[in-house]
Amino acid sequence: MKNYLVILFICLSLTSFGQTARKYSNEFMNIGVDAAALGMSNAVTSHTRNVNSGYWNPAGLVNIEDKELALMHSSYFANIANYNYIGFAMPLDDRSAIGLSVIRFGVDDILDTTQLIDEQGNINYDRINIFSTADYGVTFSYARKLPIDGLNYGINAKVIRRVIGDFASAWGFGFDAGIQFESDNNWKFGVMARDITTTYNSWTIDEDEFEKISGAIDGQNQTLPEKSELTLPKLELGMSKEWTFHYDYTLLAAFNLNARFAETNDIISTSFASIAPALGFQFGYTDLVFLRAGVGNFQNELQIDNSENLTFQPNFGVGFKYKGIEIDYAFTDIGDQSAALYSNVFSVKIDFSIFR
Repeated sequence: MKNYLVILFICLSLTSFGQTARKYSNEFMNIGVDAAALGMSNAVTSHTRNVNSGYWNPAGLVNIEDKELALMHSSYFANIANYNYIGFAMPLDDRSAIGLSVIRFGVDDILDTTQLIDEQGNINYDRINIFSTADYGVTFSYARKLPIDGLNYGINAKVIRRVIGDFASAWGFGFDAGIQFESDNNWKFGVMARDITTTYNSWTIDEDEFEKISGAIDGQNQTLPEKSELTLPKLELGMSKEWTFHYDYTLLAAFNLNARFAETNDIISTSFASIAPALGFQFGYTDLVFLRAGVGNFQNELQIDNSENLTFQPNFGVGFKYKGIEIDYAFTDIGDQSAALYSNVFSVKIDFSIFR
């Protein structure tokens, strides 16, 4: 059953190509990194300020004081798919910083049983092959403080690499831009524009291998997919504030509005744009232990009787920080609160200042 599901996934991925912009394209780049952020339902656009800012809002990189390294691993769909991330950032001077991050989302060691039966109708296990499908995202980040106190900006240049066995592969390129502002009363605001010029993917398809996996024959029973696709821009607006109680206790509250410029199932949906809110909280004790919770991904799901049901995605997390080492865990639902598809996400962040 696992093999059939994976083969179906590959065929659907291949047939989704097109020369027009897609509602959902390069979605692996939208899953998110850092268990601390995922525990707050990704509502971190305004206050992210470490190595993981290269993903969430590159403007936050200017707040790092030394080199930082981050690692994350999570598994999805009963450990069928693995999501891995590594990020590195360092300050250039007291006003600017750079970062580099790599994301891989893939399914490995898939059994290709499409050629299991030979021309004579005999089962031949020697005809089973193994392949993998994987998506890679490499992001180069630059951030700088502006002359206005509390205002920072950052930009990302992204390279996308997608590989589906021997059947198809693609290269893509795109840009992100972000801004953060911190007011005198400790309110933080952030704007993150993803794929601001639309991200363009160019595919190369092996027609012979594609015919084997899908049964499609160009010009007979199916036209082969187009070889280019565009990822539409997305806009994230965030605000947050942190309060301190009795010196040792802190409470961080954050709110995001995430907009796609396409009509989707988001709670607010029009032909121009669709918007979904996200809310996150973090309770901290002596900057050592953190408890997190969040809710987001509000969707109007169409039911079989044509009625709509509002769903949302709950997230929870904990974190431990000692000197420059931070270990975080998130328990997150990849769909909504009605499905039992929960994932365990772990991440580690190291501040190199602990070695000095």
